[in-house]
Amino acid sequence: MEATFKILETSRNIYLKFLEGYTLEQLNKIPEGFSNNLIWNIGHIVVSQQGLIYRLSGLPVNVSDEMTEKYKNGSRPDGKTTQEEVDEIKHLLIVLAQQTKADFEAGKFQHYTEYQTKTGFHLANFKDAMEFSNYHEGIHLGMMMNIRKFL
Repeated sequence: MEATFKILETSRNIYLKFLEGYTLEQLNKIPEGFSNNLIWNIGHIVVSQQGLIYRLSGLPVNVSDEMTEKYKNGSRPDGKTTQEEVDEIKHLLIVLAQQTKADFEAGKFQHYTEYQTKTGFHLANFKDAMEFSNYHEGIHLGMMMNIRKFL
């Protein structure tokens, strides 16, 4: 699991650079031909990781219901994310990755409800969920690299 957590840490630091390298206006811009923006992708990976890892392990998630609703699968951004919301996402981006590792090391992930993703991946346990979550973050990073060309 060491490599899996290293990938998560690296991924989150890349996302952090997006938050620090773009203005609020740029983070909120939905370029023509796209259905989302930079900040939505980052909020989405934070919320998704919590659902895939914590909720399916039978543990409470560490994000609000409002955040989950705003960034869950199938949601769409309104282009009006505030600086306060960006700051919260920035904080959660790093803290929740660290929390997941600490909770794993503390043995908190004992149970897992098997889950079939919409893309056809079968997640049978915590390890599967972590690896899929990292893969999912990579997909969204690719989307963000495309979006930034149009900012």
